[in-house]
Amino acid sequence: MDIIREAVRVLHEEAEALKRAANKINGDFTKAVEMIFNCEGHIVVVGVGKSGIIGQKIAATLASTGTPAFFIHPTEGGHGDYGMITKKEVIIAISNSGNTEELLPLLPFVKRFGIQLIAMTGNLKSKLADAADAVIDCSIEKEACPLNLAPTTSTTVTLALGDAISIALMDMRNFDEEAFAIRHPKGRLGKQLTLRVEDIMSRDTRNPVIPFNATIKDALLEMTSNKVGLCTVVDKKGILCGVFSDGDLRRCFQNMDKNGILDIQVSDVMTKNPITISRDRMAVEAERIMEEKFITAIPVVDSENRPIGMVHIHNLLQESII
Repeated sequence: MDIIREAVRVLHEEAEALKRAANKINGDFTKAVEMIFNCEGHIVVVGVGKSGIIGQKIAATLASTGTPAFFIHPTEGGHGDYGMITKKEVIIAISNSGNTEELLPLLPFVKRFGIQLIAMTGNLKSKLADAADAVIDCSIEKEACPLNLAPTTSTTVTLALGDAISIALMDMRNFDEEAFAIRHPKGRLGKQLTLRVEDIMSRDTRNPVIPFNATIKDALLEMTSNKVGLCTVVDKKGILCGVFSDGDLRRCFQNMDKNGILDIQVSDVMTKNPITISRDRMAVEAERIMEEKFITAIPVVDSENRPIGMVHIHNLLQESII
């Protein structure tokens, strides 16, 4: 068997099935999306076997994009978990055949309590389709499996239609990056969109600050104890007047007599008017400034230009912002 040729065949067949599925989207799809949009409770997704796995993903995608949803396995549902479903919920039932034995007990439950039902099925004449308020056509010509048995193309089409539902709802809800970040606080994008400088900066004893009359030796001791290659330098009122970095130290060794260099006041060799950032700025802005200016740390100042913290590249790395 030509492995590459077989792999290409599967992908082409599934791609063609997706195109056909797109052409079959109709008023029932619109009705299903509107039912979900107007749902006052949760969207409950049910399915067995491979359909159940796809259902779990659809429920997860809905939940992460602004539509509260969860998955129930029909077997567990028949043993009490259907008790989690109220009249406010909308059920999405997934079954390629539409006659899955484990799903059928759900139908009288739905009818008895007047719960809205959306069917995602490949059989529009099935018991599931007949009982549903809206039917999303997931039918295919054949599976990519050479035996036409293993759920392959059918699950791909169902998954893609689930994505289409989720994205349509995102558009209807005006779901933006900020809303996405709220639901993904631990993800990289979520942190980029929610973490501010004050959330990650080093402060208090971990914020290297020295007076303007301190020596280079004092600066080195402070930088070493805080493991940051930068000190902020303040005047008698605690106002930022400059920074002294390991780069400034190297320039001192290049341009000055090495003897007695450690006793020189940092105010004579510091970098004046340094780049700073306020505590309410987004942490990702600090990362952007570091990249643009080729620096590894930025002093954080308050409204009176007093250094209240330090953002180092290590802070960004620890939070997986970069």
